[in-house]
Amino acid sequence: MALGRGLGELLGEVESAYESGNTNDYNSKVLDLDTSLIQANPNQPRKIFDEEKLEELSSSILEHGLIQPITVIENEDDTFTLVSGERRLRAHKLANLQTVKSIVLDIDTFKLREIALIENIQRDDLNVVELAYSYAQLINEHNITHEELSKKVFKSRTSITNTLRLLQLNSYVQQYLASNKITAGHAKVMLGLSDNEQKMVCDSILGQKLSVRETEKLVKDLKEKTNLKVKPIKKTRDFDFKPLSNLVSQLESNDLKVKAEKNYLKIEINSQEDIEKISSYFKLH
Repeated sequence: MALGRGLGELLGEVESAYESGNTNDYNSKVLDLDTSLIQANPNQPRKIFDEEKLEELSSSILEHGLIQPITVIENEDDTFTLVSGERRLRAHKLANLQTVKSIVLDIDTFKLREIALIENIQRDDLNVVELAYSYAQLINEHNITHEELSKKVFKSRTSITNTLRLLQLNSYVQQYLASNKITAGHAKVMLGLSDNEQKMVCDSILGQKLSVRETEKLVKDLKEKTNLKVKPIKKTRDFDFKPLSNLVSQLESNDLKVKAEKNYLKIEINSQEDIEKISSYFKLH
C-alpha cells in the first residue's frame, strides 16, 4: 500500500476550509471539546516531553489563546482520539483549561497512524531514537522504500538511512542516545560492535566525556585488538620433497599433473582415466 498525503497537505486543506467556514467539504468540523474526552493517540511515537517547554506553551496559551487547533477523530462512544497536537493538549491540561479548540477529522484508523507519525516527523522535535522508530513504522506498515519516504517527510534518503541504522544499537546505548547523554555521532561509531563492546564504549564516553573523534580512536583500537585475537598468526613449514621425486616423476610420466610444495602433495584429476592411473600405480607399489 502506498503512503498517502503528508500531514502538511492534509492540515493545510483543513485549515483553509476552517477559515472559509466550509468544513463539510473536507469531512471535518471545528469544536471546543472537553479535554477529558480526548484520548492520547496510542500510536504516538513521541515518548519524552520537555516539561519546561510545556510550561512555556501553557503560559502562552493562557495569555494569547490557542493559535492552531489540535486535530482529532471521533470515536463511537462520543470520545475523541488525538491525531496531532499532543503538546498543545498537555499544555491546556497544565493550565487547567477545560476545553480545547479542535478540528475533528473523518479518517480511518490506519490513516490515523500514518498521519500521527508524519506529523511528529515533520512538525515536532522527536529525539533521534524516536525518529528512527517512526521511520521504521512507516516503512514497514506501508511497504515503501527509503526514497519514497524521503519525499513524504522532506528528509534526504541518506539522512533517513543513517537514522534507521541507529536501531541496530542495543537498548542500553539507545537509552543514552534518546536522553541526549551521547550524540548520534558517538552512536554511529559503535555500529557493528557486540553488545558488550557497545556498553563498554558508551560507559567510556559518559565517564571520560569523550569526543566523537576520541570515541573513533577507542573503537579502532578495540577492533584491532579483536582482530589480533580472532586471526592468530599461522605458522607454515617448508618440507624437503626430494625423497618423493621418484614418485612425482613416475606419476608425471603417466600424464598426471603433480605438484609438491610447502606442506602438501597435489595430484590433479581431470578424468576417470586419471583415477585409474593413480589406482594402478599404488597397487603396483
